[in-house]
Amino acid sequence: MNRSPTRDFMVGLVVLAGLAAAACSSMSIGGFSFQRNQDFILYAAFDETGGLKVRAPVVIAGVKVGEVESIRLDNEYRARVQMALRNGLKLPIDTSASIVTAGLLGDRYVSLQPGRNDKDLKQGDEIQSTESAVLLEQLIGNLIYGNRGQ
Repeated sequence: MNRSPTRDFMVGLVVLAGLAAAACSSMSIGGFSFQRNQDFILYAAFDETGGLKVRAPVVIAGVKVGEVESIRLDNEYRARVQMALRNGLKLPIDTSASIVTAGLLGDRYVSLQPGRNDKDLKQGDEIQSTESAVLLEQLIGNLIYGNRGQ
């Protein structure tokens, strides 16, 4: 069997192109970005995250402006959420953050409601006004059993 070096080279190029395309699509689907160091980082503490996940969207008026980078438990046993927002975003210091659900049983995300103060939040600041996630199980339990014990 006589093999041509040109044909072997072309097959190799096609295989490499396929691997590169698979790698690019994997990074795209996974949300990988080379510009992570330019994000505007803010924090917020919540009593209940209700299943909020890392990489969940952060939105203002329904427009995605960032994502959740990490969720940790702080010293006061509250969930401390780190958000990476679009660089250059100016948010007043009285901005509030809420964990809401997309639809009735959808994924959780963070919704920001900008305030009206003249001063802006700075890199690494913490949003003071937060509203934790509402758990459907607790609402149903309160409806069925009432607010006994509270």
